[in-house]
Amino acid sequence: MTTATATDKPAPAFRFNKLGTGSFQLDLGILIFALVILALLSQWFLLDSSNLDGNLTSRLKGPGFTGRDGIYHLLGTDQLGRDLLFRVLGGLPWSLGISGVAVVCVAVIGTFVGLIGAWYTGIIRTLVLLGIASMVAMPFLVLALVVVAVVGRGFWPISLTMGFIAWTAVARVIYAESRGLLTREYVLAARLFGVSKWSILIFHVLPGLRPTILVMAAFFFAVLLIIESALSFLGLGAPLNAPSWGNMLSDSRQYLVNAPWMMFVPAGAIVTSVISLNLIGDGFAELSRKRARAVEV
Repeated sequence: MTTATATDKPAPAFRFNKLGTGSFQLDLGILIFALVILALLSQWFLLDSSNLDGNLTSRLKGPGFTGRDGIYHLLGTDQLGRDLLFRVLGGLPWSLGISGVAVVCVAVIGTFVGLIGAWYTGIIRTLVLLGIASMVAMPFLVLALVVVAVVGRGFWPISLTMGFIAWTAVARVIYAESRGLLTREYVLAARLFGVSKWSILIFHVLPGLRPTILVMAAFFFAVLLIIESALSFLGLGAPLNAPSWGNMLSDSRQYLVNAPWMMFVPAGAIVTSVISLNLIGDGFAELSRKRARAVEV
């Protein structure tokens, strides 16, 4: 049995092997999320203008309906006769794209602020912690509604707004983790050898934060997907003509009795994506715990 020393650098957050990542939850989450993406992207091979254009003769038809034009609507049609499967496909870059850009902003800003707060002392650390506390005190959804109402709709305004508002939780966790990593012997040795502070933060501290960043990114991806759908549902997200999943849910409100599939299709896409992302986050957390136990042995 070998004993890890305090000078050992952190091991990689996870490694893929021939059978997967070593975590059932992570493998299952990645599999479900990949199947959702592949199932939606596969529809591009069947995509033409007739699939996206409305056809009032085929409006509010249930799943499995074949219209007079010979088009088979696997998941049914909406109030304008548009195919719901292709509408969900069209919402892929909106719902998942906006959430993906937002979670990158959250991870970058939160990690940077957390590292700065952990490295510096005195007035800089005080200002960082005060800024984090001030942002945490503001209701996230209310603040997002106000900002989106001011800057307007669109892909970049929504994604950047969510990213610049939701970074505080990541910053707090990264700050706490970084303060512990900065006391490790390999970091202290690097400082004694005169390594610059940015080199220490990037090449010595940041690798130890990868498990935490991956876990939080997966969970925040799911949270931001729900928030983006909520903003679109309230009419403050994607443009009204954009096929985002939140807009599709909003359109289905008037047809819950006559055409419930209009609600089930986008809701199913959101729920499946959120479940898979949470499984991925749980898998990353499980691998991090296994890695920590292995280092202690």
